[in-house]
Amino acid sequence: MALTPATMRLIIALLAVLPLPAFAHPHMFVDSRLDLTLDADQNVTGLTLSWSYDEFSALLILEDMGLDPDGDAQLTEAELARLKGFDLIEWPEGFEGDLYFYRDGVQVPLDHPQPSAIAVTDGRITASHTRSLTPTPAEGLQILQYDPTYYVAYTLSGGVHLPTPCRATLIPADPDAATQALAEELKKVPEDQFSILEIGVHYAEDVRITCNAPS
Repeated sequence: MALTPATMRLIIALLAVLPLPAFAHPHMFVDSRLDLTLDADQNVTGLTLSWSYDEFSALLILEDMGLDPDGDAQLTEAELARLKGFDLIEWPEGFEGDLYFYRDGVQVPLDHPQPSAIAVTDGRITASHTRSLTPTPAEGLQILQYDPTYYVAYTLSGGVHLPTPCRATLIPADPDAATQALAEELKKVPEDQFSILEIGVHYAEDVRITCNAPS
């Protein structure tokens, strides 16, 4: 079974014998790029999301799948074909792909993803997929990308891209507020128990979409 983000998330349950602080920091790091598709009326109709996995996670994934046996990080076309879509295999019911769209405080459902591209560069796997959604006005859209358990840490280092005049404003997470939120969650857990904390949202970058020209 490939070490997909969803699969790695399940590892947490198997590691429940570890002290609680072990779950207070991420174990996988992913750089992302988000491209939004808009129609003529400035409605978002789809997206392409690229995930670039850190070198260590990429190594584990390739080893787990039996790819790149010589360890040179140069995959054949056949190996790349096997790798394509690896992170979409495990998609449990209720899993939202660590991507959340909101408009006027109401969550906008996203369709199931489809793999679109795969590459291995400088020891990192970059996997892209597409998703569609019911046409939703881009103006006022809020986008959050995070793993609720914070096993995976996402960074939108590749940016959010969409046609003009719409633009994306990225508000970084507040690390002090996130640390305080973690402390508050820890207070709720008895000292003699272990728990998987859902704190990822506190570490998420906040993306806001606007389309109106500035006054």
